[in-house]
Amino acid sequence: MLLNIHVKNIALIDEIDINLREGLNILTGETGAGKSIIIGSLGICLGGKFSKDLLRDESKDGLVELMFSVESQDVREELSSLEIYPDEEDVLLISRRINGSGKTINRINDNTVTIGKLKEVAAVLIDLHAQHEQQTLLKVSKHIEILDRFGGEEVASLKEEVSKLYAKYVDIKTRLKADELDETAKNKQVDFLKYQIDEIQSAGLKPGEDDELESLYKKIVNSKDIMLYADEVYQATGYNGPSSAGDMLGHSLGIMKRAAELDSDLNSCYETLVDIDSMLSDFNRELSQYMKGMEFDEEEFKTVESRLDLINTLKAKYGKTIGAVLNSLEAYKVELDKLSSYEEYIEGLKKELATIENDLLKSSEALSIKRKTVADNMCNLIKASLCELNFSAVEFEMRFERMDKFSSSGYDYAEFYICTNVGEDMRPLSQVASGGELSRIMLALKSCIANLDATPTLVFDEIDVGISGRTAQLVAEKLSLIAKNHQVICITHLPQIAAMADAHYVIEKNVENNKTLTSIRGLNREEEIGEIARLIGGAMITEATIASAEEMKGLADRTKIY
Repeated sequence: MLLNIHVKNIALIDEIDINLREGLNILTGETGAGKSIIIGSLGICLGGKFSKDLLRDESKDGLVELMFSVESQDVREELSSLEIYPDEEDVLLISRRINGSGKTINRINDNTVTIGKLKEVAAVLIDLHAQHEQQTLLKVSKHIEILDRFGGEEVASLKEEVSKLYAKYVDIKTRLKADELDETAKNKQVDFLKYQIDEIQSAGLKPGEDDELESLYKKIVNSKDIMLYADEVYQATGYNGPSSAGDMLGHSLGIMKRAAELDSDLNSCYETLVDIDSMLSDFNRELSQYMKGMEFDEEEFKTVESRLDLINTLKAKYGKTIGAVLNSLEAYKVELDKLSSYEEYIEGLKKELATIENDLLKSSEALSIKRKTVADNMCNLIKASLCELNFSAVEFEMRFERMDKFSSSGYDYAEFYICTNVGEDMRPLSQVASGGELSRIMLALKSCIANLDATPTLVFDEIDVGISGRTAQLVAEKLSLIAKNHQVICITHLPQIAAMADAHYVIEKNVENNKTLTSIRGLNREEEIGEIARLIGGAMITEATIASAEEMKGLADRTKIY
């Protein structure tokens, strides 16, 4: 459940902390006190728009944090599938921070996440029903989504099967369309493929050949400079001149030999000098052999240059490396084989499409049958719930039509129909429901789905639009019923709903140091009575309104479902 809401430097809020409880949490306050800011802050932390225009002070960061306690195993598993895990105290913290430049940072338990990830995680933990959500009931496309949600795992598994088959179906249709060729186009493509294959094959490419040729080409091109440098080294280290290293080393050997004959301690120095002379002699011999073989060959140069030009031309056309060129060759062969037996290939695709289409039809039929069964159950529950919400003569049903094409969720088109008065015809929900009726219908839906929904926290804003009196009392009892298995947070203007609170908070607007600030505080029993009296009587709170508030709170205590 939602343990705490922390908002800082947003609109009229300097900084507030709201510690929430289990059951039904009611928020009330004067018009303009900032109730919409609280709901807006919740929406921000669920992934809603977070603009720097919301900052109270642009020199400071704006912050919204929601702290959740995660106790449900179902919720844990859903979070785990998103690779999100509560801490050792089963706490999960979602936060969004924005600075004056408009940069937003999203975090879950101090780990930075994308806005997409944040939305996915938030949707597991909390369900926000604001007034605009009622409009989803007017969108026919949303009706089947509501039904499928009510259908749970059984519908979900059938939908998954349909979705997989539909993906295959679309893939084959796409391939068929892409491979549609007339005879002339097919022949042109065959000729071109043969040309490409012949061009690559005739080159006789070998992996790594280009690297070897590049090295050899570089050597040949630079052969004159190489010979010049090698000859200079050979002359300097050889035995052909009085200043060469070899000649000087030979002279030194003779002197060192005479010195070692006079003093045996110099024998080791003499032997070292002998080794040096031997190594220098080997070096000169090896260098001489290299120089003898290092002759510029015009024919070899032209052959290497021509081969490199061919390889580079093929690489420019078919791939950046010889390996990529050879891969292209294999792909062209496969394509040529396909076109060479084009009719058989297309016929095979058509047979495969027919099989998949038949399987998709059967799966879509199974899904449709299941949906209709679920729809009957759901509509009966919604009807019963609507009766409890003062729709005395209501009829509610879902009507199905079969679309003329498949989709990833089958072929069903479904729409809610309702009749709220005896003797009237059933009409589409989107054509008949008023704002107040939409609020109650959405509440009826929520109450029916709540027992199947693992989402621990439900938030209702403007659920009391267009209702009063007995209907308001019934809505309050329905909210209390939902709060039996879920934490419910509800902003209301009606005393009947406020009286049903398990925890009551008042949102206030005050002026401090010439600045308007919104604050929120929890109420004790006496303060609750006073706030309910304000909702009953408005600006004038009399002993009669206080008595009415006490009676209303007492009635709520007696009728509340524990």
